[in-house]
Amino acid sequence: MKTYLNELGVVCALGAGKAAVAEALFAGDDSGIRPHAGRLPWGSLPLAAAYVELPAIPDALAGARDNRNNRLLLAAAREIEAPIRAAIARYGSERIGIIIGTSTTGIDEACHGIAGYRRDGAWPADYRYAHQELGAPAECLAEWLDMAGPCYGISTACTSGARALLSARRLLRLGLCDAVLCGGADTLAGLPINGFQALEALDVTRCQPFSRNRRGINIGEAAALFLVTREPGPVELLGGGASSDAYHMSSPDPQGLGAQQAMQDALRDAGLDAGEIDYLNLHGTATEHNDAMESQAVAAVFAAGVPCSSTKSMTGHTLGAACALEAAFCWLSLSDARAERRLPPHVWDGEADPALPALAFTGVGDHLPASGKRHLMSNAFAFGGNNACLILGDAT
Repeated sequence: MKTYLNELGVVCALGAGKAAVAEALFAGDDSGIRPHAGRLPWGSLPLAAAYVELPAIPDALAGARDNRNNRLLLAAAREIEAPIRAAIARYGSERIGIIIGTSTTGIDEACHGIAGYRRDGAWPADYRYAHQELGAPAECLAEWLDMAGPCYGISTACTSGARALLSARRLLRLGLCDAVLCGGADTLAGLPINGFQALEALDVTRCQPFSRNRRGINIGEAAALFLVTREPGPVELLGGGASSDAYHMSSPDPQGLGAQQAMQDALRDAGLDAGEIDYLNLHGTATEHNDAMESQAVAAVFAAGVPCSSTKSMTGHTLGAACALEAAFCWLSLSDARAERRLPPHVWDGEADPALPALAFTGVGDHLPASGKRHLMSNAFAFGGNNACLILGDAT
């Protein structure tokens, strides 16, 4: 049974909407990563915010649902509202599921409420525990759309968005749903920023994936939302793989065995060989250990090489939204409005780390083959050894 990614709504540091995001992405525009003050006790650091006006939460939901994470998700949903409502009319609200991956949801608003309680001894009037619940983004969409199908959140750190897509495919295959809204949403928040700083994982300058000068991540925010059905659409979800090597709570297995397993499982699931993959979106966080592990894993699976790039130097690491966002970038390549099938470039300082296997990084102007069915892979590796891999391709 085939699964199609029929529609896409997306918002990130590259812009709002498919057209704006695609043009900035394929041009290698990293201007969305900018200095921000006030997130750490000292100075400023580069972050990748969504620099767009976000829609207001509808009045009926505002009391419990009004936070930046839900507004960002709603912005992505608004882009594809017409096909969503058409699907509701066609299948019925109880036959459409919602699965949203996130790691922080509305934790920033929740933390402000907790700080108010510690300061004043009473909860602020606008404090809502629901802001920090991991299922809240999915519930917000369900309430807005008046939907009654399966509805839940997934929080597996940086693989959350990929797990949401794989779970959507499962709901369709089991016959529990006829359509699923799925993806990821995460917004900038003080708690994860300070947490990554405590782990010494933040770069206080622009991040440099796979460079000898890499020092860590830049955190970003994004929402990417797909309407997934069994009905033929522009892009097919051909395969997926997942593994858990449980090597360490925050460090990856240096040999990348779990990462290799996820990629190989995805290839088997899609019925493809490594040589049939035309592009790989790397997890590419720009941390010392992740990039070292991933380059070893990619070199092992793709012995003949594969065009690849990390897009986090343009969007920042969007945490629970990262997999959905990077799957969206693959979707945009396959659906390139200019019919050029452009590829996301690898934006960095160009100084390769001689200790890492050499990878075939893409540049501005690179594109997919002009003919034949194209296959794109997207990697995601998370805390706790949680690994996931997706393969997207032209619909047949």
